[in-house]
Amino acid sequence: MAARKTTARRPATKPAAAPACPDCDGKGETTETVRVGARKGRETDDRQSALCLTCFGTGNALEE
Repeated sequence: MAARKTTARRPATKPAAAPACPDCDGKGETTETVRVGARKGRETDDRQSALCLTCFGTGNALEE
């Protein structure tokens, strides 16, 4: 029988961190102004959070 050889292990490497999304700064959400009215769409002082459409809420910039 041949002697068993051990294989060298590769050191574990962390995957490169994805860059943060430029539109939401890595939060995954943006704030939108609430609009009121059918014709003029008057802006109010209120805000609501919305899902970032650039990164789809992940907070990471998507590669093109």
